[in-house]
Amino acid sequence: MNLDVELIVRIIIGTALGGIIGYERDIHGRPAGLRTHALVALASATFMVVSTHLAYYQGYHQGDFTEVDGSRIAASVVSGIGFLAGGAILRTGVSIQGLTTAAGLWLVAAIGLCAGGGMYAESVAATIIGVVALTVLRRFEDKDDRVRRRLLLTLTDEASTTEELVEKLARIDLLPTIEGWNKESAAALRQLTLAVRLPRTNGEAKLVAALEAEPGITRMQLDPPS
Repeated sequence: MNLDVELIVRIIIGTALGGIIGYERDIHGRPAGLRTHALVALASATFMVVSTHLAYYQGYHQGDFTEVDGSRIAASVVSGIGFLAGGAILRTGVSIQGLTTAAGLWLVAAIGLCAGGGMYAESVAATIIGVVALTVLRRFEDKDDRVRRRLLLTLTDEASTTEELVEKLARIDLLPTIEGWNKESAAALRQLTLAVRLPRTNGEAKLVAALEAEPGITRMQLDPPS
């Protein structure tokens, strides 16, 4: 096989394998998904190809003195990926999110380096093990994929009481908590602020259907995810 074709194949395989990990992250709604992981693996594989074949393409002649440490570029990728992975880690209050995604980015960097080095079997094996760890082991963790949203309601006197409304939303598994309320006596209106945790699938539809069935709700506002 022509050397250029071989190196391009390495880059393509590394990108594809990284994309597999990214697809798993994408279907779970993580901020770093298919494209991010594929690009990280693409960059890592390209760095590895450059690292292993840099001297070959410089046109050195027989007898020329040159010394190339092929491990330096690869080592820089390993340390440099930490900055990108760190951007995927988010802290909300006392909870920290994104550690698994950050670890996934670190993994696809390793897969890209592996494929870029021509170790196809090892890169495929690392991808399979990574997908198994992300999907199968997930069942043994207490993971909550719900999206936290702030809900603002404007209610009239015809609406249910705050306690009744919270109970009704809790019965359909929307997990509401009260954040605040305000009563406008002149207009006989009250404003209620709730934090709801919606399922990623059809969560908004369930909430809207429940509120539409309630009397006395004149306005609702659902803020973006926190």
